[in-house]
This record gives sequence, structure tokens and C-alpha cells, in this order.
Amino acid sequence: MKHEIVVTSDGSHSLYLKDLDEHYHSIHGAIQESVHVFIKAGLHLVAPLHPAPIHVLEIGFGTGLNALLTAIETKKENWKVNYTSLEAFPLDLELIAKLNYIQCLNNEALSVLYHELHQCKWEEEVQVSDEMTLLKLKNTIQEVVLPSSFHLIYFDAFGPRVQPEMWVDEVFAKMFAALAPNGCLVTYCAKGEVKRALKRAGFEVQTLQGPPGKREMVRAIKHEKEN
Repeated sequence: MKHEIVVTSDGSHSLYLKDLDEHYHSIHGAIQESVHVFIKAGLHLVAPLHPAPIHVLEIGFGTGLNALLTAIETKKENWKVNYTSLEAFPLDLELIAKLNYIQCLNNEALSVLYHELHQCKWEEEVQVSDEMTLLKLKNTIQEVVLPSSFHLIYFDAFGPRVQPEMWVDEVFAKMFAALAPNGCLVTYCAKGEVKRALKRAGFEVQTLQGPPGKREMVRAIKHEKEN
């Protein structure tokens, strides 16, 4: 499937799949969206609440932007994170090399880290920084076997129009089971059908202000069971 590089409103790149008429990130700002949804609404909520290391599960490694931003934040805040990411269709490294995240973040020193995130072996946990390990799994959420130890899930699959099979009760029930008590899931999608499916899985659903260009996003909490 052919990927076209596009420039989003904050100057950072995203990828466009013409066959699916779908972008990897918000056209209103790829970096802005990832920081707002996954870092601020997810990582900053969870990291102070749990003993280190924080276990993060990402659904959709894609361009590696969320992993890069997480690595930046863990170093800044001195948080220890074990990061697991699922990706059934990894992107070509030649395409990755053309993306402009390092330039947009104005830190050329991040270039080595960004390429390490993509070039490190699959199915093997790798220490990518002093604060963060990365385990990339070439698998789908439907097929993978997950422990029940994650504190945070970045749910960054393509939207329900393109991947309806990702936004169903069975998937949300599996992610609920994969979370430790008081863990949470964050996603850019705030459709009513998605919120109802999350509630059926057992989550408390919070509708939050969305990133620039989007009215809402969702954070879903798995509360500790009362005795």
C-alpha cells in the first residue's frame, strides 16, 4: 500500500493512505495530537500514580512518533517506562528517514534515538535509553497474548471507518483485561459507539477536550475492584 507524506498544520509530517483515504495522524498537527492525547492525557496522569517502571502498551507503532515523544518525556521527568508496541504492518525504513519529526522538535540529538526505535529488533526487548525499554511485536491485538500488567494503553489504531474490527467489544474487553487496576486507555476517537463499547468492557469513560482541530478525545479508566 502506497504512503504519501503530507505536512500537517503544526508543520510535522503525517502519512496518507490514498487507498483507504486515511491519515496516520491529525491533519491539524501530528505532533500536537500525539502530545495532547497520549503524553498529557495519558502518561502524565499515570506515571505519578504507579511505582516504576510504568508499563505502556501501544496499539499501532506506525511512524514511531508516540514512542519518540514518550522517550523524550521519560528523560525529562526521569520516569522509567517499559514500552510495548504492536504493529502488524511495519513501515519501510526509507520512508521513516524522510519524516521531519526531529527537525520539528528542533533537537538533532534525537535523530539517533528515533532511528534506534525503528531499527531495533522485533520480538526482543531493547534498552533504547536510560529511562525506557522498547518491545516491538509484529502482531495484532486480536492475536497477541498480553499480560495483565499494563498501566497505560495508547490506542492509536486507524479510525472505525477504516478499521471497524479494532473498535469492537471483544478488543476493548481484551485491553481491559490487559490493564492493571487503576490503569487507563487513551484514544483520539470520541465517537458515541466507541464510548459505549468501552463502558460495556467495564471502563469508566471520560470525555476530554480534544487536540487542536478536534472537539473531544477519550480517556477510559479501569478502577480497582472493591472487596
